[in-house]
Amino acid sequence: MAKRLIPSLNRVLIEKIVPPSKTNSGILLPEKTTKLNTGKVVAVGRGAHSRDGKLIPVSVKEGETVLLPEYGGTEVKLGDKEYHLYRDEDILGTLHD
Repeated sequence: MAKRLIPSLNRVLIEKIVPPSKTNSGILLPEKTTKLNTGKVVAVGRGAHSRDGKLIPVSVKEGETVLLPEYGGTEVKLGDKEYHLYRDEDILGTLHD
């Protein structure tokens, strides 16, 4: 369902990653550990145009894991899943293993 929505300009469609609230052995984790603002990039727009008309591409690619700001973005519901739209410049960085 998310593949139907292609973000415009420099926007990025992100599915937030919800960390587990308990471990495999059943230990409940504190609420603070479940508030890491990360997400997986589902789709990206073409990019924005500069003042002289050149296309500035989006800095992230589909499939990357990104760090998101605590507030912001536009919530989008597609089917039974929740996604968020962010501008490219609002994304704080990419996470690598």
